[in-house]
Amino acid sequence: VRCIFFYDELSQYVDSHQEEYVQTLRDWVAVESDSSDVLRRPDCHRMMDMTAEKLQAMGGKVELVDIGVQELPDGKTVALPKVVTAQFGSDPNKQTVCVYGHVDVQPAKLEDGWATEPYNLTDINGHLYGRGASDNKAPVLAWIHTVEAYQALSIDLPVNVKFIIEGMEETGSNGLDAMIVAQKDTFFSDVDYIIISDCGWLSRRPALTYGTRGNCYFFAEVEGPKQDLHSGVYGGTVIEPMTDLIGILDTLISPSGKILIPGIREAVAPLSDEEWKMYQDIEFDIESFKSKIGVSQLMYSNKVDLLAHRWRYPTVTIHGIEGAFSGPGSKTVIPAKVIAKFSIRQVPNMDPAVVKKQVTDYLYSVFAKRKSPNKLKVTMIIGAKPWLADTKHPLYEAGKAAVKRVFDVEPDLIREGGTIPIAKTFEDVTGKSIIMMPIGGFDDGLHSQNEKMSRYNYIEGTKLFIAYLHEVAHLKKD
Repeated sequence: VRCIFFYDELSQYVDSHQEEYVQTLRDWVAVESDSSDVLRRPDCHRMMDMTAEKLQAMGGKVELVDIGVQELPDGKTVALPKVVTAQFGSDPNKQTVCVYGHVDVQPAKLEDGWATEPYNLTDINGHLYGRGASDNKAPVLAWIHTVEAYQALSIDLPVNVKFIIEGMEETGSNGLDAMIVAQKDTFFSDVDYIIISDCGWLSRRPALTYGTRGNCYFFAEVEGPKQDLHSGVYGGTVIEPMTDLIGILDTLISPSGKILIPGIREAVAPLSDEEWKMYQDIEFDIESFKSKIGVSQLMYSNKVDLLAHRWRYPTVTIHGIEGAFSGPGSKTVIPAKVIAKFSIRQVPNMDPAVVKKQVTDYLYSVFAKRKSPNKLKVTMIIGAKPWLADTKHPLYEAGKAAVKRVFDVEPDLIREGGTIPIAKTFEDVTGKSIIMMPIGGFDDGLHSQNEKMSRYNYIEGTKLFIAYLHEVAHLKKD
């Protein structure tokens, strides 16, 4: 039976409480919960406490789960921020959804080029500027306000709602994987679906996200003399590590973007006609994309190729070289040891363990041909898998219906070029179906200066979540 849906009443409630929602976001953004800075760890702990208190005040069954300590490079340890879990409703006849989010943020300083104080939420023309506003504090609050709206109007929640909110996402979710494994048969046992709202739309059109790329991150170290040398005194007599390193890095990718490591391209799932058609229908403006990043030319000139290479093909990126001279001015040095940092984004059907072998074997063989006396060491420090959902799954049908109700358009079905490793962990450990339901704008500037969340996205996004719970309530239990 389709229960009566009081959408108009709920929607009006959200509209009339938007100032309160903005103020709560202001209070949350004011907490500098930068998980990468150990000196900010007390702020991370405070942010978790605030999240727990908010959920407790709503009558949720809340726990602050201790996930242990983080080991620092100097051997000292520091407590990880606790993970907040909450539960609203435990009716066995209802579906149970679990909402994931995080309340830690990327670093930000006014002098980095912000137009406003990063931790003082500032409303300019309906855009709410502040670090963590879009990634991920406003989406977390929108979900909390969704439950609150049902409660305030004494409307029965159509599904049981659980929350899992962490405070280490921006630095790799330390401790979360182990916690998910530990709670697999307790907290997650009655969960039917997992919802992640930690991404954004591609254009002004609302979107549902069904895939993310993984990432394999490598260090390639070339070591030569026992110390740095003077290039005048020793130049021309030693085989320089930097020359070796640049030489082997140049064999990873061609100027046209073709990956040259054997076996990588062969592992990629072929692009189907159906997928091509999906990309063709997506709203995406190449010119504004170009001007936003400030380039005159891209790797590909048509929409389908661009989106495909952003979402469903691997890429090699060289990030930097540790040990190389990179300060201002000129220094005539031959660096004794240099370490290249590069990564390869992962897509179906690549396997990080196989990629590790392909990359190391290839670089060692290329290096051997140089007949250099220097030593090469290749290590993979991250091996995160890609995630892909079935857009025909009822979860996505429910998502389309909710978008249609709130925005009166069909959503774009999109993928993310970046990595959200937790999606793959949830899938592998719990076996539950997952949907990514973003409310952030395409121009929110995540991780960048002047990050913002538009008031429109924040408020209408809350209504989207309200409508989505109603739609999910009518799916047949898996």
